[in-house]
Amino acid sequence: MTVLVNPTALSDHKVRDFQMLIGGKWEAGTAAPIERIAPSHGVLVSRVPGGTKADAERAILAARNAFDHGPWPRMTASERAAVLLKAADLIAARAEEIAFLDAIEAGKPISQVRGEIAGSVDIWRYAASLARNLHGESYNTLGDGTLGVVLREAIGVVSIITPWNFPFLIVAQKLPFALAAGCTTVVKPSELTSGSTVILGEILMEAGVPEGVVNIVTGTGPEVGAVMTTHPEVDMVSFTGSTGVGKLTMANAAQTLKKVSLELGGKNPQIVFPDCDLEAFIDAAVFGAYFNAGECCNAGSRLILHASIADEVVKRVAELSKKVRVGDPLDPTVQVGAIITPQHLDKISGYVAGAREKGADVAHGGEVLDLGMGQYMAPTILSGVKPDMAVAREEVFGPVLSVLTFETLDEAISIANSVDYGLSAGVWSRDFDTCLTIGRKVRAGTIWMNTFMDGASELPFGGFKQSGLGRELGRHAVEDYTETKTLNMHIGARTGWWAAR
Repeated sequence: MTVLVNPTALSDHKVRDFQMLIGGKWEAGTAAPIERIAPSHGVLVSRVPGGTKADAERAILAARNAFDHGPWPRMTASERAAVLLKAADLIAARAEEIAFLDAIEAGKPISQVRGEIAGSVDIWRYAASLARNLHGESYNTLGDGTLGVVLREAIGVVSIITPWNFPFLIVAQKLPFALAAGCTTVVKPSELTSGSTVILGEILMEAGVPEGVVNIVTGTGPEVGAVMTTHPEVDMVSFTGSTGVGKLTMANAAQTLKKVSLELGGKNPQIVFPDCDLEAFIDAAVFGAYFNAGECCNAGSRLILHASIADEVVKRVAELSKKVRVGDPLDPTVQVGAIITPQHLDKISGYVAGAREKGADVAHGGEVLDLGMGQYMAPTILSGVKPDMAVAREEVFGPVLSVLTFETLDEAISIANSVDYGLSAGVWSRDFDTCLTIGRKVRAGTIWMNTFMDGASELPFGGFKQSGLGRELGRHAVEDYTETKTLNMHIGARTGWWAAR
């Protein structure tokens, strides 16, 4: 079901000009600004400075100075937690402003973004609680003359690089935990969706984050991101994006042996057995495939169906897909918005065309939609997909669902594990043994059982294989931004080496 784009929806919108935050000061930048055209309406909605290598270097040095000499790493945990809690309240107060920006810059449905902002507020509050629970260890069992203490200290300056598909939510999965640990940061949002991250900078300054602790540099990866991953004064890089750029980030960081946290691509399966609750699964299949227009690393882009139910499932998923509302992201009833760029839309269409050429059938959709303006893709189901097809192995990052079949549990596991990714997976069965076997044998960071794409701040998120390194969220998230230091203390007189001979 399509919803035509309202051509006047952004007629009253004043183009927003944003600045960079470096060392506590707002700067317009010296390079030409980057203009963002709304993917939903095709009109200019915002401008950000085109950051340069020099801008990134100044931001890194500001963060270095704030870490080495500023108050933030030396505050008590309760003081840092209080700032994070205030930031959460200020985010909540500006939620509608942030949601509108993400909707027009990324083409995301406004109703969905509102949920993401609410989730972000919860993450900031959760990170605040972890600040006060960060602790080391002590060992008084090493003998009468020895006491061992293991400290956890902030790792230092952290480069945080975030993508365009969840502009505000993903920075919330990184920044508050780095701040809770006492780190200082340089943040680079995607040049396509920088607005909400810049607003976050305003919020953090108001919340009381000292100058230089959070720096925000807008610009492209080659110009800004490259410096952030190679500069010797950066101690850690936290990156979310494509696997290809993740590999480049890791190679850059290796030059100075920085710690690296990578959240990358996924090709996530939902494995479905005949005894499952089909009604619940059909809804989850449509949600998993089309949420965020499929521009989601966690998208349930592969259905691995038992052959005995495949035809029925494809038919029912297609029927429900017809009801999915695609169109103007500013319409609160819309479920699937615009595709991020014309180039990305072409890439998605290319995968569909390639699958057709290889023998896959289009059970639903498959075409680019003309809604009057902007760029949109129809929710698409490809049946008859074989495991060796590109559409079954590579991350399409669009609303395209590939359907594969299996006969045995072992075959299902083999198909699920046959790709380079291992971010998440789902299994649908009323049989506990089946669910647990899939959960143990499928190599992925999250396995959902009889649900899909649920989450909570308390649950770690990250992947196996080429889906990344490390984990975000969860009770250990703050620890990722720390180093351990051992204090080995000798008590009393020490017997010298020569005296012992």
